[in-house]
Amino acid sequence: MSQRVCISGFGVVSAIGVGWGETLLSLKEGRRGLASARYLPTVHKELPLGEVKRSNEEMKALLGIPESQVVPRTSLLGMLAVQEALEQAGDVSSFRPAFISGTTVGCMDITEQLPQDKRNHEEWDCGASSQIIANHFGFFSDVITPSTACSSAANALMLGARLIRAGRCDVVVAGGSECLTLLHLNGFRSLMIVDGEPCRPFDATRAGLNLGEGAAYVVLESEEHALSRGAQPQAYLDGWGNACDAHHQTASSPDGEGAFLAMTQALRVAGLQPADIGYINAHGTGTPNNDESESHALQRLFGAQLPSVSSTKGLTGHTTSASGSIEAVFCILALQNGFLPGNAGFTTPFEGGVVPIREAVPATGVQHVLCNAFGFGGNDTSLLISKAQ
Repeated sequence: MSQRVCISGFGVVSAIGVGWGETLLSLKEGRRGLASARYLPTVHKELPLGEVKRSNEEMKALLGIPESQVVPRTSLLGMLAVQEALEQAGDVSSFRPAFISGTTVGCMDITEQLPQDKRNHEEWDCGASSQIIANHFGFFSDVITPSTACSSAANALMLGARLIRAGRCDVVVAGGSECLTLLHLNGFRSLMIVDGEPCRPFDATRAGLNLGEGAAYVVLESEEHALSRGAQPQAYLDGWGNACDAHHQTASSPDGEGAFLAMTQALRVAGLQPADIGYINAHGTGTPNNDESESHALQRLFGAQLPSVSSTKGLTGHTTSASGSIEAVFCILALQNGFLPGNAGFTTPFEGGVVPIREAVPATGVQHVLCNAFGFGGNDTSLLISKAQ
């Protein structure tokens, strides 16, 4: 049995589109989804946010959920993305797929509305948002919730791929979902890394990140299994790597050790060399620390042969725990449609920093890409995605 892990379906929801069709147009045209808060009940209207342009009521209507039913926004976003992924992959319900969903915020938008003495109730814990998504579809065999901050969704894909390759599951739906919440926004503000202007990853004037929200999921299975049921591989998840350098609770290590190790492992798992990579979707948050650290890691691994690089967080904001899967879907769309997405907001490189693509450009001969997602505590993950022939 072939153990090459293929992606037979994907779905995505973010500030630049609900569904991959809207998302593709936004990526090609460089449309930013950043604006003042519309749905998050915050007083900080001055801060750009990457909100999904749908209210909870509108998402419930799309999903056939009664308006009166209490559902966390994280779960609603996730349901939309899972639904699209399953529609593309075809009926996999008979295979009782596992569901692996990364998140950190979880049901926090609900708990923020509860009295203080009920906020720790297990009904609304982090994993509950994943279970609510799984219950909506009703056929998942197992539900797993990785929570490693901003690498959560990427780690969900990595775990899913390992389960497929080990023969533990026939099908896995993996990804992540994250909504914006007050604690989410104010927590990042307390770290003094939120920019009051649209963020500028890798730019000399970068001053922090903009927070965003969204969800993305992929359907993973072996290539042989997909073909046997008549499904068409959309891309391949050929490599993955995770490393924790534990440099600091929130800051990346100055030399990018964790990032370097994660990318190196992804290449090793795929059996590829740095020269095989044609594009890197960087973590690229727009904070001075991250962009410098990631630049060092990229230059250390690729040297003078650094491939095209960009961060798409200038379009969506930083979707934190969901970013790894959202940007993995961006990579799939780029491979399928022959372009590389641009790095919105970039004008001037900083000393020692990588120089990203400013606008979307045609991709020539790109077969393999890396997608980086780096979390607090130095929990860094890199995914290697390959084009389906």
